[in-house]
Amino acid sequence: MAPAREFVTELLKKANVTIGGSRPQDITIHNERTFNRVIRYGTLGLGEAYMDDWWDANQLDVFIEKVLGARLDAEIEINLASIITIARSFLFNQQVGKNSFKVGEAHYDIGNDLYGAMLDKRMVYTCGYWNSPAGEAKTLDEAQEAKLDLVCRKIGLTKGDRVLDIGCGWGSFAKYAAEKYGASVVGITVSKEQDALAREKCMGLPVEISISDYRDVDEQFDHIVSLGMFEHVGVKNYHGYFKIIRRCLKNKGLFLLHTIGGNVSRTSGDPWTEKYIFPGGMLPSIPQIGKATEGIFVIEDWHNFGADYDKTLMQWFKNFDTVWPKLREKYGDRFYRMWKYYLLVCAGAFRTRNIQLWQIVLSKNGVPGGYRSVR
Repeated sequence: MAPAREFVTELLKKANVTIGGSRPQDITIHNERTFNRVIRYGTLGLGEAYMDDWWDANQLDVFIEKVLGARLDAEIEINLASIITIARSFLFNQQVGKNSFKVGEAHYDIGNDLYGAMLDKRMVYTCGYWNSPAGEAKTLDEAQEAKLDLVCRKIGLTKGDRVLDIGCGWGSFAKYAAEKYGASVVGITVSKEQDALAREKCMGLPVEISISDYRDVDEQFDHIVSLGMFEHVGVKNYHGYFKIIRRCLKNKGLFLLHTIGGNVSRTSGDPWTEKYIFPGGMLPSIPQIGKATEGIFVIEDWHNFGADYDKTLMQWFKNFDTVWPKLREKYGDRFYRMWKYYLLVCAGAFRTRNIQLWQIVLSKNGVPGGYRSVR
């Protein structure tokens, strides 16, 4: 047995994964170069090898669940790809200027037909709320509506309130808040495709949508929300981000931050994810958020429902897989393997609680008498 294959085989045994096995977590190797590629490039090599059809898993999400559960990622974490990614994030601020809009072009603009088929009817591209105290959601539509309503209730939204939605996506929150709560909403995005469709969806409502960077906002709002955008801000910009939010938030207002988070503080994202899915993306940690908000905000509530993202992602993949025959000619087979890898790897990561989903409620000076937690 070649040294690289032997090393990876022994490593996988720690996760109870067998090469050539028949269990859900087991994998099949189509190209022997896979082993050297993974050792040299880590998660980037693993993901690219999958995209190139060099290996397959019987159930990709289960394989990732086993690998992350056994913490195998830590054993091959330091490699050429990760060193380059870390060095780049250290030397450059990758989330300023034109780079702020790069993720819009690379990810959110790839096709509204894809997202429309994959997401729920409102096109909410963040974690659904499946297991609320009010009862378990039975469909993706129900889970996403429960999440949107949760956000509105957490900020105490009332008729006539003016809300800033940073990273408004296809206008799902803006439309819901305007229709259900009578709020007026200003939504900003870095995506041309999101901007166009959000405007269409919110036509006739007290909603303004524009292509803008959050740094350009200079007016005050009753409340501010940011759902699934903070992952694009970058650790070098966290402090400045919160200062801008404070400037734009009225004294008695609340800010709700909805973000994926990591268990460990890092200064860069995963090399494969950054290259193929979210350029310049990275996950914040609890200490990083705490440090960035120090002296700026009072953290009133911190809610973790990361386990719900597993179910959301699995439903997204099911929808994507079902409609793929209609999308195949436009996007191609390599895109299918890339997108499948993205969705199912993320599902496995949330399932093992390797990454989290946080909703954090913040106030400028503390809520008089204390904030009443909403679930």
